[in-house]
Amino acid sequence: MTVSAFVRPLAAAALVGAAVAGMPAAHADNRRLNESVAVNVYTIQQHNDCQTDLQINPQLQLAAQWHANDVLRNRALNADIGSDGSTAQVRANNAGFVGTVAETVAINPALAISGIEIMNQWYYRPDYMAIMSNCANTQIGVWSENSLDRSVVVAVYGQPG
Repeated sequence: MTVSAFVRPLAAAALVGAAVAGMPAAHADNRRLNESVAVNVYTIQQHNDCQTDLQINPQLQLAAQWHANDVLRNRALNADIGSDGSTAQVRANNAGFVGTVAETVAINPALAISGIEIMNQWYYRPDYMAIMSNCANTQIGVWSENSLDRSVVVAVYGQPG
């Protein structure tokens, strides 16, 4: 699935979202947040004149999920290295991805994190901006997890090979 497929229906989704905003959710998940992160990365790539669509990859999403859960549970972690010493590349390979990967991690010491907070953390870091704007990163997996006092978002970017 391409990220551009999410961009087109945003106006319709906003209209529907406004209509049901007052209704309580039966089950909350972070799917919309995760997808919005992918859309924001796609937008950054398009502003960088990338000519490819960004594809959501389930293997990269699994690697992102593993690390998001690890960072959420292990307060000493604050970046790319896992509690077991694993790197983003090792996690992606273990999830079945073949190719080169990079990773961005956002941590917020609160119950929730917004797309704006995520992009503020990543956009102004030159190393993370380089990863997000790299046209060779044609695949992405995003995962987010929350606890009462910590929110973690991990994006794993892939260059299939």
